[in-house]
Amino acid sequence: MSSLHKSRIADFQEVLKEPTIALEKLQELSFSGIPCEGGLRCLCWKILLNYLPLERASWTSILAKQRELYSQFLREMIIQPGIAKANMGVSREDVTFEDHPLNPNPDSRWNTYFRDNEVLLQIDKDVRRLCPDISFFQRATEYPCLLILDPQNEFETLRKRVEQTTLKSQTVARNRSGVTNMCSPHKNNAPSSLNEYEVLPNGCEAHWEVVERILFIYAKLNPGIAYVQGMNEIVGPLYYTFATDPNSEWKEHAEADTFFCFTNLMAEIRDNFIKSLDDSQCGITYKMEKVYSTLKDKDMELYLKLQEQNIKPQFFAFRWLTLLLSQEFLLPDVIRIWDSLFADASRFDFLLLVCCAMLVLIREQLLEGDFTVNMRLLQDYPITDVCQILQKAKELQDSK
Repeated sequence: MSSLHKSRIADFQEVLKEPTIALEKLQELSFSGIPCEGGLRCLCWKILLNYLPLERASWTSILAKQRELYSQFLREMIIQPGIAKANMGVSREDVTFEDHPLNPNPDSRWNTYFRDNEVLLQIDKDVRRLCPDISFFQRATEYPCLLILDPQNEFETLRKRVEQTTLKSQTVARNRSGVTNMCSPHKNNAPSSLNEYEVLPNGCEAHWEVVERILFIYAKLNPGIAYVQGMNEIVGPLYYTFATDPNSEWKEHAEADTFFCFTNLMAEIRDNFIKSLDDSQCGITYKMEKVYSTLKDKDMELYLKLQEQNIKPQFFAFRWLTLLLSQEFLLPDVIRIWDSLFADASRFDFLLLVCCAMLVLIREQLLEGDFTVNMRLLQDYPITDVCQILQKAKELQDSK
């Protein structure tokens, strides 16, 4: 470890040990990248995403409260209708008489259960292929959810729930593919059949199952937006970061912590996922046009070239912005980019500059290429040195 890196770690530790965290100082340090040693990134992300307050003294009580709240969500939203009451001493016959699967009442718990299955099927399809370039999400978690997997309970896992349903995914594809594709062509495709995945022993669950649960509960609590394809790509890096925390006490609660950090993050970027807001000033169309207007200011020649070829920002910037570049780079690079995005005091204005920097850095290739070549470049971005991209974005920011 270099002396410079040791110095950076010491700088973070100095800020984080204060009774009240100096947010601006933490943002300044984090913007240049957060060391992964000692769980620094995990802690900084929790603060930058407003999960942990700036007062250290309240961390223990707040974490305990939020983690218990998440357990309550599990008990209320994952358990099959009827089972909860049966376990409280109500007979199966009484439960079925009160609310049976064919009950036409729209308020019926079974009716809700079947509607939820439609959302769950799309979530399941997406999380199974999460980050296919690494094996992490297919491996068993060290901390499976005992509330769900406890053999003394009769609760079914979401995976079993999906395997038992006969729904077709075509009926539930709530994505934004009408604008552009959500998957990057340079990412490997995960197996398409459920049977192609290694079956884990009873009592175990894969990391992707944890992500599935997080997204399902989010969809239940946020019916206005529910689940939109691509949200899995937002949860993935968050959960990976927390689930690999060297602090085992915090790693054990990666699921709950990820849920609340994801919820806070979505509160800031959810307008990108709501189609009815596309053309508003907070919508994704405005942000895509902002990328082009910034490019026009910084590189008129390249801007005119893209205009001449009728290469619209919807063809590539939609995915870049909506998924916070999580599909354009490998996971470690995505995490490094997110250090800067989460530390952005203007909350994701820097993302627009990163997108502009990505265009500027391949300007020569774009100026020489035809429409087909350029579309391939933009949908399968060639530069993998994210530090170079972030440096160029910072230059663009400083030149304002």
